[in-house]
Amino acid sequence: MAGKVSSDLKFPEIKFTKLFINGSFVDSVSGKTFETRDPRTGDVVADVAEGDKEDIDIAVKAARAAFDHGTWPRISGYERGRILMKLADLIEQHSEKLAMLDAIDAGKLVHMSEALDIQFALRIIRYYAGAADKIHGETLKCAGKFQAYTLKEPVGVVGHIIPWNFPTLAFAFKVPPALAAGCTVVVKPAEQSPLSALYLAQLAKEAGVPDGVINVVPGFGPTAGAAIASHMDVDAVSFTGSTEVGKIVMAAAAASNLKSVSLELGGKSPLIIFDDADVDVAAQVAWQSVFINKGEMCIAGSRIYVQEGIYDEFTKKVAKNVENWVVGDPFDPQVHQGPQVDKEQFEKILRYIESGKRSGASILIGGNAIGDKGYYIEPTIFTDVQEDMLIARDEIFGPVMSIMKFKTIEEAIEKANNTRYGLAAGVVTKDLNTANRISRSIRAGMIWINCYLVIDGDIPFGGVRMSGFGKDCGLEGLEKYLKVKSVITPIYGSPWL
Repeated sequence: MAGKVSSDLKFPEIKFTKLFINGSFVDSVSGKTFETRDPRTGDVVADVAEGDKEDIDIAVKAARAAFDHGTWPRISGYERGRILMKLADLIEQHSEKLAMLDAIDAGKLVHMSEALDIQFALRIIRYYAGAADKIHGETLKCAGKFQAYTLKEPVGVVGHIIPWNFPTLAFAFKVPPALAAGCTVVVKPAEQSPLSALYLAQLAKEAGVPDGVINVVPGFGPTAGAAIASHMDVDAVSFTGSTEVGKIVMAAAAASNLKSVSLELGGKSPLIIFDDADVDVAAQVAWQSVFINKGEMCIAGSRIYVQEGIYDEFTKKVAKNVENWVVGDPFDPQVHQGPQVDKEQFEKILRYIESGKRSGASILIGGNAIGDKGYYIEPTIFTDVQEDMLIARDEIFGPVMSIMKFKTIEEAIEKANNTRYGLAAGVVTKDLNTANRISRSIRAGMIWINCYLVIDGDIPFGGVRMSGFGKDCGLEGLEKYLKVKSVITPIYGSPWL
């Protein structure tokens, strides 16, 4: 593995650091700010306005007025779609800037973010732009002298609480379908990575989204996030983050106005590799399932189950991937892995690595921090892992893989389901029957066969069990921002009734 490398420090111009409410950038009511830091160095790159309950109240009031009295829910779906298409075009024009903002905020690779994250975000936005004028109900034939039809109407003001690991992409997962439905939104970006959401708000204004329809309030979960979840004038909340915080969001929503809730939470996803697999393919799939985006992925396949017949060969092959793996400055196009998002996450991952060592697991590769500046960690693979170890049970959210052995398909299914989560899973095999049985047996919201991390705008994204409920992407990602109204009328003088 190549060690940490650096290119010249590059700073995009940071224009937007205030709250975006009702079409304008404003200071927080308190005047407080918080620091956002460059994970390459730990240095402060910007002071961002810190929103709290009072600011959320103002943002919700703006969103409420835009929904109850504004044009957005009342213009045609075609017109909303046209504006969303314009937003996608503007994002495409500013893709490099957005990628750079996510690099200095969250340590994401600039070249990968621009080529993958932002391109995927564009597909999502254009997908929902195309769906905006295709929202309709049904005509129903009732018993007796009545007829009925249903209307699908926007749910109202939506609160979006988005995570730090995919800042631009998470914004695209949540905001465009709500806008396509005719809703207005209040977005709280993660405090670790608020810059791209503020930039996107400005681009939305330039695209023609009316004032008050999109509001972005950076701040912290216990203040700004809690205010969204408990607000009486927020009609729905969509949250992506940890299971522990998801429970708090759901409780707050229930205790306030019973607002609808969508939760995309943690994961500890299994990847099951059978004896008949092409070992080279399996090793590549496994490596990508964990180490892309420095392991900071809810869908990471961090529990690798390998059938005993190829276990030794697989471990050698997967470790070989590290030879050309470069950890370093995310602005450098030769780098494969940037720094962890912040000091807290960096230290948390290192604690899990130490826990694995103490528990008796063996380090195949990695296991150390890199350098004395920034939050870089070697890609780390554990073997001899037991099911009860923390590294096999907990979501680490870092570049840490745990490899375990199994004998039979029944054992693989049992082990894969031995988790409180249920977000995703993968299987590598040449046997279609095995693939079908695994995909039917694993309790998870997404199953990949002979691949991993394949997502798209029309593929519903979300889990089951303690990985949450509700879907982003696909038509399901639009439906959660709609409510169904039934309209019933009598039919007088019908000869058929």
